[in-house]
Amino acid sequence: MSDFTAATDPFALFAEWLLEAEASEPNDPNGMALATVDSDGLPDVRMVLMKDFDERGIVFYTNYGSAKGQELLANPKAAVLFHWKSLRRQVRVRGPVERVTDDEADAYFASRPRHSRLGAWASKQSQPLESRFALEKAVATVAAKYPLGEIPRPSHWSGFRITPVQVEFWKDGAFRLHDRVVFRRDVPGAGEWSRERLYP
Repeated sequence: MSDFTAATDPFALFAEWLLEAEASEPNDPNGMALATVDSDGLPDVRMVLMKDFDERGIVFYTNYGSAKGQELLANPKAAVLFHWKSLRRQVRVRGPVERVTDDEADAYFASRPRHSRLGAWASKQSQPLESRFALEKAVATVAAKYPLGEIPRPSHWSGFRITPVQVEFWKDGAFRLHDRVVFRRDVPGAGEWSRERLYP
């Protein structure tokens, strides 16, 4: 691979690294740690799956009633971290967050396995659950409601897009002399990227 620190387009570089991760990571190369903050400013972080990306940003889906959903609706800013251990690489992304369109959410929801669509209806994500049986009963109730055919997307389930204003690429180096390059721009979704190397 060419020297990544000379790259000028963070989206093209991310696509290249993701493709390599898909060939080497044993599980979920699209897995990312998503950081948000609650109403007290206390950070929250959890693993989610990136479901799409392009020059507009990185997309993931969730229940809007979940902790992350509520935090992002109240404070639409986030950071994510991809860590590809097999490649000894990381990518950090930060930026404002927006909701995806209904058409985007409907298309992705329709592509999910049937049981996952049932689960989106049945789960009161992040709310207290009295037992595993209660969850299974809720799924069975939804399955009875939609025994055949399409399952519509719940209005409380949709996606978010992080529009990057900062993207950092990190590659492991001997003796902890890592290579790091960060791209920044002032306006989300527009303008030229600046680029600089960072000390490890």
